[in-house]
Amino acid sequence: MSLRETVKPMRLARVALVAGALMALAGCSKDDDLRQWVAAEKAKKGAPIPPLPVIKTFETFLYTDQDRRDPFSPSTAELQTGNNAGPRPDEDRVKQPLEAFALDSLKMVGTLGLGNGIEVLIKDPANVIHRVHRGDYMGQNYGHVTAISEDHIELVELVPNGNGGWMERSASIALGEK
Repeated sequence: MSLRETVKPMRLARVALVAGALMALAGCSKDDDLRQWVAAEKAKKGAPIPPLPVIKTFETFLYTDQDRRDPFSPSTAELQTGNNAGPRPDEDRVKQPLEAFALDSLKMVGTLGLGNGIEVLIKDPANVIHRVHRGDYMGQNYGHVTAISEDHIELVELVPNGNGGWMERSASIALGEK
């Protein structure tokens, strides 16, 4: 290739570049329609702003019964009868191992024996199996086992009644629950 042959393509590239730049500048020089459109948009009215909401004034109320009993707390008569009446947990009794766990975390896994000598196998959350008899205690609400059958165990729990006293609540655990 000679020098003349290599100069010709470079010259054509320069000419094409200059021509493209001139065309781009020519297109930018006529922006009257753009200016008109911007002016028209600026002249348009915007959407109306909604008015501020009216602030309601509240009527003040003067409470004058401060010396009366609070209707949401039990009276002294209710507290006295609530504390003395009804069942109570035996606080002097030695706690049994299954009383350390919530009743819903215990699982009945089987039974042993027949008739009155039936025992229930209960699995605690640590996967330890315990033998439970009628009269034993389990659960954190002083649950007392009242009946045992082949497929479930029945308990009576003592739960606070909200007035300082206690009330009984029935509960059961069925074989294979959970």
